[in-house]
Amino acid sequence: MPELIAPTTRLHSAWLEARDEWGPGLHEDGFGLGPSDEVDSPDGFAAWVALLADASGPKAVENGRGCTYRWIVEGDRVHGGIALRHGLNDHVPQCGHIGYGIRPSSRRRGLAGWALGRMLDEARGLGLDRVLIVCEVDNLASVKTIEHHGGVLEEVRETAHCPVRRYWITF
Repeated sequence: MPELIAPTTRLHSAWLEARDEWGPGLHEDGFGLGPSDEVDSPDGFAAWVALLADASGPKAVENGRGCTYRWIVEGDRVHGGIALRHGLNDHVPQCGHIGYGIRPSSRRRGLAGWALGRMLDEARGLGLDRVLIVCEVDNLASVKTIEHHGGVLEEVRETAHCPVRRYWITF
């Protein structure tokens, strides 16, 4: 049975395995991994996990600029990650309130839809009345997942990387 858990150093090697399966470069939005984050060493990974915890801490939540990160796990296997950005921080107009990713070998199991449903509950709990979710135009699995949860297409927009679909889910 999958769980959504806060990032933890206990799963360092399992997280690295998931990251390596995606390949080099920036990884799925739900992990919150930045280009300067050093996660291979235990110390670097611990520092990164601490940054993720701070982003969802009381001060960040209080000022509406926080971000809740959760990992999608079963036992000691990391299947993916999901992030909920609180309020309207700098990333929301481009990346949405919620971003997620499932490692390739764990796809087609309904994990993204399951995790999205739980994060939508969390968004309601934060008092958000609607959330923006963005996905690449050709990511039909995400399109289906977002629309299943009531996403209404606002527009297709060109970005620096690729065209994206912008969906709103209203509570």
